[in-house]
Amino acid sequence: MKIAVLGATGQTGQYLVNQALQQGHTVTAIVRNPGKLAVHHDNLRVVEGDIFSEESLKSHFKGQDVVMSCLGFPTSFFSAVTGYTLSMSAMVNAMRQARVSRIITMTSWYTEPNSGTQSPYLIRFLLLPMIRSILTNMFEMEQFLQKSDDINWTVVRPPGLKNLPASAQEFMTHEGYFVPDSSGSSVARGDVARFMLSLLNTNAWVKSAVAVTTK
Repeated sequence: MKIAVLGATGQTGQYLVNQALQQGHTVTAIVRNPGKLAVHHDNLRVVEGDIFSEESLKSHFKGQDVVMSCLGFPTSFFSAVTGYTLSMSAMVNAMRQARVSRIITMTSWYTEPNSGTQSPYLIRFLLLPMIRSILTNMFEMEQFLQKSDDINWTVVRPPGLKNLPASAQEFMTHEGYFVPDSSGSSVARGDVARFMLSLLNTNAWVKSAVAVTTK
């Protein structure tokens, strides 16, 4: 497939780009700074683009089969995080103009404000308050996609991310804000990329959000 990747220089994005190329896909990595992507491959095109500008994105989206986003934005204690919604709005508008209908993106467990009430004590009272500004904007982005009837979106929700390559472990999935009865509160970034790419071969999670971890 022809895949446009956003967030390709990020830690999860680099795993996604490498795995996509290994699987024989053609990748267009849309990045702010092309020098930051240290991957070279005949099927990889690295282009400069502005993730907040539909004008900038639409020419890069033309002819693509799917858009995949691993974008992440830093937490903010003093102001709201807006990167997720602003970039997704630009992406969806650019997709419409480029006539691309499929997007796969990632957020996190516990984006819904009340979904963490059953989480372990440290996560509930220490971690979630620290990243609440990020989770809130991720949740707003998820709601934006739910209202985008003409877009075949999938949101992948992993727990905490470990900077490790893909394993061969089985996935556990749940259509919700976390995976119940799972021991793992973290997952390898390489496995998140592996799961996102597995969605290219199925319609199983189209127009839905799926919490995922490994067994």
